[in-house]
Amino acid sequence: MRYPRAVTLIIATAGAAVFFALGLPLPLLLGPMFACLVAALLKVPMRGVPPVSEAMRTVLGVAVGASITPELVHRIDTMALSVAFVPLFVLAIGAVGYPYFRRLCRFDQPTAYYCAMPGGLQDMLVFGIEAGGNPRALSLVHATRVLVIVSIMPLLLAWGWGRTLDAMPGAAARDIPLQDLVVMLVCAAAGWWGAKRVKLFGAAILGPLILAAIASLTGFLHHRPPAEAILAAQFFIGLGVGVKYVGVTLEELRRIVAAALGYCVILALLSVAFAEMVHFLAGAPQVEALLAFAPGGQGEMVVLAFVSGADLAFVVTHHLVRLIVVILGAPVVARLLR
Repeated sequence: MRYPRAVTLIIATAGAAVFFALGLPLPLLLGPMFACLVAALLKVPMRGVPPVSEAMRTVLGVAVGASITPELVHRIDTMALSVAFVPLFVLAIGAVGYPYFRRLCRFDQPTAYYCAMPGGLQDMLVFGIEAGGNPRALSLVHATRVLVIVSIMPLLLAWGWGRTLDAMPGAAARDIPLQDLVVMLVCAAAGWWGAKRVKLFGAAILGPLILAAIASLTGFLHHRPPAEAILAAQFFIGLGVGVKYVGVTLEELRRIVAAALGYCVILALLSVAFAEMVHFLAGAPQVEALLAFAPGGQGEMVVLAFVSGADLAFVVTHHLVRLIVVILGAPVVARLLR
C-alpha cells in the first residue's frame, strides 16, 4: 500500500469505534492497540507516526506536572516507605527475569539481561544494542510487556475493585482559561526540546513534567491539559504499541513473544506481591499500590491512573523512581555480570 500511515490511522480509528460500540473499557487506548496488533499479525503494511505520538506524550507530562501542587509536596513524606520498596521490586524482577530468559528461553547474555529489566522500551533497546543484544527480541519483549499490562490492568481495576474507568481526565478546552492553555503549550514544547537536548530519558514526558510542576508550584498553572488532548494522547499511545508488531514472523511469535508472555506472568505475580506489601505495611490504597507497581510504560500508566480516578502523583512518583533505578543501575550491574 502507498500510504501505510493513513492505513494505520484508519485501522486504529476502526478499532476505537468497535470498542465504543461494544462498550469495552478504554476504547481510545485499547481499541487502536488491538486493531493495529491484529493488522500487524495479518501482515497489513502499517507505519507509526512517531512525531505525533511523541507530541501526545508531552500532554501527559504536562498533566502529571500540573498535579504536583504545594499540597502534594506537604504530604510527600507519606510516600517514603512505599517508594523504598521500588528498588527491591526492581532487584526481584531482575533476579527472576534474567535466569528465566537466559537459561529457560536460551537468550544470549545481553539480550536476556535487558529483556528482564523493567525500564522504558527505548532506553532498554539502546542499552541492550550497545551491549550486543538482539534488537528485535528486545523490542518484542518490552512491547509485549506493555501490551499485556495495559490489557490486564483495566480488567483487574474493573472486576477486582469496581472502578468504572470513565473518570474524566480533565476539563474541556473551552472551560480552561487561555492563560493556562498558553502556559501548558510552553511547558510542553520547551520541556520536550530541553529534555532532548540534555538526552534525558523519557524526554517527551519528563521535560514537560518538570516545567509544568514548576509552573504549578509557583502559581502560574492551575489546570490539567484539556480532556480532548488527553483522549487524543490515549489514541496515539495505543496505536504506537500495536504497530511495534509490524513484520513479526511466526518463528518470532513462537519463540520471543511466547517467552515474553511467560515473563508477563512472572511480572504479574511480583507486582501483586509488592502491591500487597505496600498496602499492608505502608498503608497505600490497593488500587494506587497496584498501579504504582505495575511495570508498564510511563504514558500507559498515567492514562490508567487518570481513568481510574487514582492518585496520579502517587502512581507517577513510583514509576519515575523505578525508571531512575533501572536506567542508573542496569548498566552498572550488566558490567559486573560480564
